[in-house]
Parts: sequence; structure tokens; C-alpha cells
Amino acid sequence: MEKIKIKSYCKINLSLNVLRKLKNGYHNITSLITFCKLHDVISIYNRKSLKDKIIFSGRFKKGIDKKTNTVTKVLNLLRSKKLIKDQAFKINIKKNIPHGSGLGGGSSNAAALINCFDIKLKLKLGKYKKKILAEKIGFDVPVSLENKNTFLTGKSGKMVRLNKKFKLNLLIVYPNLTCSTKEIFKKNRKKSFLKPPPFSYMKNNKKLINFLKNENNDLEEVVMKIYPKVKKIVDYIKIQKGCYFSRITGSGSACIGIFSNIQSALSAQKLIKLKYPKYWCAVSKSI
Repeated sequence: MEKIKIKSYCKINLSLNVLRKLKNGYHNITSLITFCKLHDVISIYNRKSLKDKIIFSGRFKKGIDKKTNTVTKVLNLLRSKKLIKDQAFKINIKKNIPHGSGLGGGSSNAAALINCFDIKLKLKLGKYKKKILAEKIGFDVPVSLENKNTFLTGKSGKMVRLNKKFKLNLLIVYPNLTCSTKEIFKKNRKKSFLKPPPFSYMKNNKKLINFLKNENNDLEEVVMKIYPKVKKIVDYIKIQKGCYFSRITGSGSACIGIFSNIQSALSAQKLIKLKYPKYWCAVSKSI
């Protein structure tokens, strides 16, 4: 396989409702998910050595376990299934997506690699086999196999891929906090009822926004209780001109705001950088 570069896109939970805990330790949730243009860059090289070399670079390279990261897990899994034989790789992951932020960077890295190896090594896995492999890496990995708007139905992770593109202007603020998804779910006491896919709300962006305004993230309350600064950020984003709504994404700690136009999002970004100069803040569009 020749040297190649691939992009690994940022996941955004526009809403998230917790239904119940499953026997496997995961939770049954419903969530409307989109992806934005913010991405990690993964460079892959062949190696003559018998061992892989995994390198994390970029602003958010710190705090990633070199032995248990999702990239290493993908390589180990493919080898255990004898899908990779007598071949080693040097893989550099430039981390532009904050680690432990709820933005799905690690899951996206794993999904991008599975897709890449499937094509470049001609594994011919197909959608079903890729999904099975992805599930063995982590809960969010199957979602990231396709950078399409997706609704998790709550039925044991069943995904409904949505063909309609969302035209969303996003502001993302990361307060340099690493949230443990496991701990956040463990401490969460909020539960919701099963909701149907929001097809009727997606005829146009106005209806989608109105639908999302009335949605929420069930994990937000417990995250804000543990990290009061997250509440301050969400509240501050909310009062910015042109902001439709703000909340955390995933299990946090990243906070998002959806804006009426990109100029309003950029203006809000400037104000947030002045108020919170140590926090990472980015403006992006949904894919």
C-alpha cells in the first residue's frame, strides 16, 4: 500500500436521550448525529519492520494511551481476523479534534482506518462486516463509518442513515476538560422515552432547528454538576447573537452552539476567545 492520507471527521450529537442500560454495559440511547468539517489527518505508510509505529501529533496528541488507542485496536483486530498478514505500518494521526471532548475523535479515527484498509488492501468486507468489526472497537465507531447524518433509534444501536444534508453553522468550545464517558453515564440519573426518527422535522432547515431547540442532551445535567464551568460556557454561547441553541455534545466536555449564519458564529468565537482565552474554540460547518 502506497503512502496515503485520509481525513477523520468530527462527530456532533445534536441531541442525546438516555433510555436504559444494556447487559453489555452500554446504554440504549436515541441521538441525532451530524458530522462537521473539522477533522484529524491520518497518514499511513508501509513499514519494512515487523512492528507497527503509531504516532500522535498535533495540538491534542497528549493523553492518548499508546497501547489501547483505537488505531492500535483496529490493527490488532484486523490481524486477529487474519485480514492483515505479514505487513506493518507507520501511522501518524494529527489530532485536530480534542481528545476526551465528546466529539468522537478516536471513534472517527478507527472508522476511517477500517474504511481505508478495506479499500486499499481489497478486503471486500461490505457494510455488515465493517459494522461488526467497528462494534468490537467501540460504541461510536459504527456511526462514523459513514459521514452521514444519522439517527440512533434506541433499538440496541440501530442506525437510520439520513440522506438529507443539514446546513448547520457550528461553534465548538472545548474547556480543556477530559470527560470519562463511562463515569458520566454511570452518574447520570436522567432517562427519556423512546422517540421516533425526526423525519417530519427535516423537510427544511427551519423545521429542523425548531425541532432541535426543543431537544436536549440527557447527560448535560450531570456533566454541569461535575464541571460547573461547562454550564457557564453553554449559557454564554446561548446569549450570543444569532445562536439558535447551545448544549454539550456526547458526554462532554465540548459545548456546541448552532448559529443562523457563519458570520454570527465567527463573531461569537471572537467574544469567547476574549472571555475564555485558554479554551479551544472552532467554527465549522456540517458536512
